[in-house]
Amino acid sequence: MPTHTFKLNGKQISVEAEDNVRLLWVLRDLLGVTGPKYGCALEVCKSCTSHINGKAFNPCSVQVKDIEPADEVTTIEGLPATVGKDLHPMQEAWLKYDVAQCGYCQPGQIMAAVAKVKQARAEGRDITDADLDELRNICRCGTYSRIREAVKAGAEDMGA
Repeated sequence: MPTHTFKLNGKQISVEAEDNVRLLWVLRDLLGVTGPKYGCALEVCKSCTSHINGKAFNPCSVQVKDIEPADEVTTIEGLPATVGKDLHPMQEAWLKYDVAQCGYCQPGQIMAAVAKVKQARAEGRDITDADLDELRNICRCGTYSRIREAVKAGAEDMGA
């Protein structure tokens, strides 16, 4: 069985898996990283949203063979370490605005929000309502207004 090596939540790891296995299953079933949720396996619901090299992506749609040794995958479990705290500012905003109901989509929502804020900052601007409209993560509970409030607050707390 092939061995795949990449950086996961700040640590270089190697895992044996067939090349065509989706990264989501490698994370969840082989590595025990269960923050990215299985929702659709079609890159539609985005409940598995994580980061690869700092950008949002959906591991349900990526085969493990497509992950390079230099790639850095960050899941919700590794997000706080990116800022050296127990919780990332976006996670703190989620709690402050009481976003979660069932909570299933929340890891993906938070990871997408952080990537969107970083994208806006890289373009030299603050996050806008138009940016928030681009977030396509599905929330079955319909907490979208609280999600938007939390993203704006989290963005402020993320600093420049």
